[in-house]
Amino acid sequence: MTDSVVFPYNPPARDEFTEIAPGVRWIQVPMPGRLDHTNVWVIDDDDGWALVDTGLSTQEVVGAWEVLIAKPPLSGPLTRVLVTHMHADHIGLAGWLTRRYGVRLWISNIEYLMCRAMISDSGQEAPADALQFYRGAGWGEVAIEDYRARFGCFGTHVYALPHSFHRLQDGMRLQIGQHAWEVIAGHGHSPEQACLYCPELKLLISGDHVLPRGSANVCVFPLEPDANPIADWFASMISLKQRVPDDVLVAPGHHDVFLGLHARIEQLLSRQQEVLERLLALLEQPRRVVDVFSALFRSRISEFDSQHLGLATGQAVANLNYLIGAGRVAKEVRDGVARYRKI
Repeated sequence: MTDSVVFPYNPPARDEFTEIAPGVRWIQVPMPGRLDHTNVWVIDDDDGWALVDTGLSTQEVVGAWEVLIAKPPLSGPLTRVLVTHMHADHIGLAGWLTRRYGVRLWISNIEYLMCRAMISDSGQEAPADALQFYRGAGWGEVAIEDYRARFGCFGTHVYALPHSFHRLQDGMRLQIGQHAWEVIAGHGHSPEQACLYCPELKLLISGDHVLPRGSANVCVFPLEPDANPIADWFASMISLKQRVPDDVLVAPGHHDVFLGLHARIEQLLSRQQEVLERLLALLEQPRRVVDVFSALFRSRISEFDSQHLGLATGQAVANLNYLIGAGRVAKEVRDGVARYRKI
């Protein structure tokens, strides 16, 4: 138990599943890195099963699925693949599974199109706008060159998407097997994440919108440098708390299923406010983006790892853009480098 958050189930063993509600099963598929897994959800659907999220497109995850789908009830037909959002660890094998079973992908419009756009970067040169975005944040040339080398790698972990999809949108109600589910959009971590809420089962599949530990990245990227995703995140968190009661079981994209949704939302909102206050205190003097990491992160961010540096930069810019939008910070660009100061 952590601050009124309770974990009632142990995670499933590798290549096994745990039933967390009637007809709803929890599976963990492997992924590299600290998280080491993605949670996916199997829901009884008429004479077969529906799947929510898929895991990365890697040989290891394909191997895990080959074992799983040989076991009842997954040995029956897959009826559809629903994806909460477009990050590779959630959508990676959607194309493989929909083609294998001849079924439709269900996903929100923006998530599908954004995923297609990011995949289209594969094999392309890093654009000048992106290089200027990171130089303006204070990156040195070592980090810029590493970014150039890594650019366009998103598509390597996403199997070719199907060329059509069924649109999920906020407020939509859909029938999966014997139960009705409501789509609740979550904004911030991704543009239009689709959480799935079943009142009868008292179950919320939250994707990465609400995690029981840590928090999902809310970032600004070069594609939309003036975006304010934290404002969107605040609004959708408050909306989620109003629309979903506290007694639900939450099935997140990572870590363990948990009880205590409202407490967790309040904890996340409070921590985000603390980050903003620490950031404001640091901005008594003008700072570049790379100068404010200490207000956001406990560990040092290395300039020699552009992947983590990019996420840290994206989170920092998201916080700075929020404070600009709130009228509390001003931005000045000199010689191509942005500096921010408290008003």
